[in-house]
Amino acid sequence: MKIVVIGGSGLIGKKLVNILRERGHEVVPASPATGVDSISGAGLAEALRGAQVVVDVTNSPSFEDTAVMKFFETSTRNLLAAEKKAGVKHHVALSIVGAERNPDSGYLRAKVAQEKLIKDSGVPYSILRATQFFEFIGQIADGSTDGNTVRLTSAKLQPIAADDVAAALAPVAMGEPVNGVIEVAGPEPISLAELARRWLSAKHDKRQVVADPKVRYFGAELNDRSLTPGEKARIGKIHFDEWLNRSAA
Repeated sequence: MKIVVIGGSGLIGKKLVNILRERGHEVVPASPATGVDSISGAGLAEALRGAQVVVDVTNSPSFEDTAVMKFFETSTRNLLAAEKKAGVKHHVALSIVGAERNPDSGYLRAKVAQEKLIKDSGVPYSILRATQFFEFIGQIADGSTDGNTVRLTSAKLQPIAADDVAAALAPVAMGEPVNGVIEVAGPEPISLAELARRWLSAKHDKRQVVADPKVRYFGAELNDRSLTPGEKARIGKIHFDEWLNRSAA
């Protein structure tokens, strides 16, 4: 089966491409680096020729409200139009757990808009919503630093390793469209503040973490339900401390 991974050179994309190739599929990693641009549409028709499945794991280069909305709407519209012309039978998209519960976040509003375009397109689809990736905690801590203090929300998330996200995406891509949403999350609820505290400790970083329930995450004030999955979520295998030990090695 020919599967095109849009964003195939990114964090999740690379891992997914490797898994799908190991399963014997013809996989095309598509990104601007390979001449495929979902924003301009350049290279899409050629990349999608003969494809049965398209997996979209792209992300906006800017998280500013207007820019991120424009990115996801433009990219998704272009992909869906190209898929219809190419006869693609399954559109798979990576989204975010709890996006619809956090309208104060411009980024999460953009993900909701992306999901709506997919659902209304007429192309058979599956949407996999994942929780916050472990891999971004360093960037989140840096972006929340003032002097020697890192101030982050005390609300719990259920973060996940990128390896587990890719492992969950692969069977979705290889399977039949569910025309609905699947959730995947890590094995344990942890707050962003606690994640950052453990991350900084492992890196021997002396910054102090302050847990504050009023601190916003991409514009949204969170509670313990804001970004945690439902009861039917698929659960990853890798715990944060296990991942952290590998990362710090």
